[in-house]
Amino acid sequence: MKKNIHTNIDQIRNDFPILKRKVNGQNLIYFDNAATSQTPQIVIDSIADYYSKYNSNIHRGVHFLSQEATDAYEKSRVKFQKHFNADNSYEIIFTSGTTHSINIVANGFKKILKKNDEIIISQLEHHSNIVPWQMLCEETGAKIKVIPIDNNGELIIDKFENLLNSKTKLVFVNHVSNALGIVNPIKHIIKKAHEFNAIVLVDGAQATPHMKIDVVDLDVDFYVTSTHKICGPTGVGILYGKEKWLNKIPPFLGGGEMIDQVTFEKSTYAGLPNKFEAGTPNISGVIASGIGIDYLNSIGLEEIYKYENELLEYATKKLLLIKDLKIYGFSTKKTSVISFNVGNIHPYDIGSILDKFGIATRTGQLCAQPIMDYFKIPGTIRVSFSFYNTKEEIDEFIKALHKAILMLS
Repeated sequence: MKKNIHTNIDQIRNDFPILKRKVNGQNLIYFDNAATSQTPQIVIDSIADYYSKYNSNIHRGVHFLSQEATDAYEKSRVKFQKHFNADNSYEIIFTSGTTHSINIVANGFKKILKKNDEIIISQLEHHSNIVPWQMLCEETGAKIKVIPIDNNGELIIDKFENLLNSKTKLVFVNHVSNALGIVNPIKHIIKKAHEFNAIVLVDGAQATPHMKIDVVDLDVDFYVTSTHKICGPTGVGILYGKEKWLNKIPPFLGGGEMIDQVTFEKSTYAGLPNKFEAGTPNISGVIASGIGIDYLNSIGLEEIYKYENELLEYATKKLLLIKDLKIYGFSTKKTSVISFNVGNIHPYDIGSILDKFGIATRTGQLCAQPIMDYFKIPGTIRVSFSFYNTKEEIDEFIKALHKAILMLS
């Protein structure tokens, strides 16, 4: 039985100890969830439990603690396999985060791409889904093509389809824009890319906190995310890859655990998933991430999306009543993210004053400079809501925003 957030909001908020904090003498209002979600006590406890009861390296020891840690670690892999509906648990690779996951794939195609091959990315991308591909093109001679956006911040799909051709080898696009909250039509993008035999990687860092992802239904080749966005700890990422592609690309890091045989003449690599998990991993983090995804599923992502959408609509209506306030990113399909500016006031100045009222927002380019360049702005103020936020917090934010505008006008 999934929890109804409206009737259980006090209990849910009580699960997150940080929400009891005061900042600058004010109750913390945390509206920077797109950067990282907060962590429930059950996840925090699981980290302490690991270090106090069965701290040991995994996959290597025959002793009891090592086997206990290995079992807990691999149970997390199965949890994520089921959560994303992957065919096999070994198609789930644990990394240090979304950026690490993307770089594994980018590195893997260094010897596959040829000069004048083409890569397509979108204008909505986070820097971590731009820079690795630029580096890949510098090494291989491949070329980047960009899917443009319109004035609403939505991808111009006709332009994307016109970019596809026989030279297109890779397509990379985010599922949800971290800066604008817009949900991209990735199933359509994947289908069209596959018609040209192009491989698709989807950056799901901003989608996984809000919606259920089915990698088989999407038919996506690679899907990446970070667990600190989904109630887990920092330092853990998920790379889903179709088995055939994970077998084809070489490992990113060399070291222990990822090998089969090592001689001074030649080394051979282990099978999946070990091939991509060199060295001692973030064991406690992976185990805790599995607890985090359990917690999220106990509430239900459909319920979460519905509740967060109510917060989004409520806050949007309130903000649009403010004179000279402009919201960037309008779409019928959005997650609970609002980026805005007020007149000529610098976003940093507003964000700094909101912080004095205990309200955590994000300001600046949001690691998405091409979007800011498109709108010809230095940055935005971004508020991003999670299922533990409330309309009452939005009301307090609106009051503080009015005060900030008055002070800066």
